[in-house]
Amino acid sequence: MKKNVLLNPLYALLLLMLALSGCSIGPAVQPWEKETLARPEMTFEGDPLDNKYTEHIYSSKEAASGGAGVGGGGCGCN
Repeated sequence: MKKNVLLNPLYALLLLMLALSGCSIGPAVQPWEKETLARPEMTFEGDPLDNKYTEHIYSSKEAASGGAGVGGGGCGCN
């Protein structure tokens, strides 16, 4: 009868090491590299005016208040 390959402890250890190697932490960001990451283009909220406009549209479409910190109804007249 053929022995199952995955039951061999050596293969199991190799498989475990391979799986855990993907969880390793990469190098830390150096202070001189933080300048590039702090640019306004790298933020999730780029343009403040565009964010206000998007929040207004969202609150108008949802017809509810309190979701994004703005009040009003669904008509978009506030």
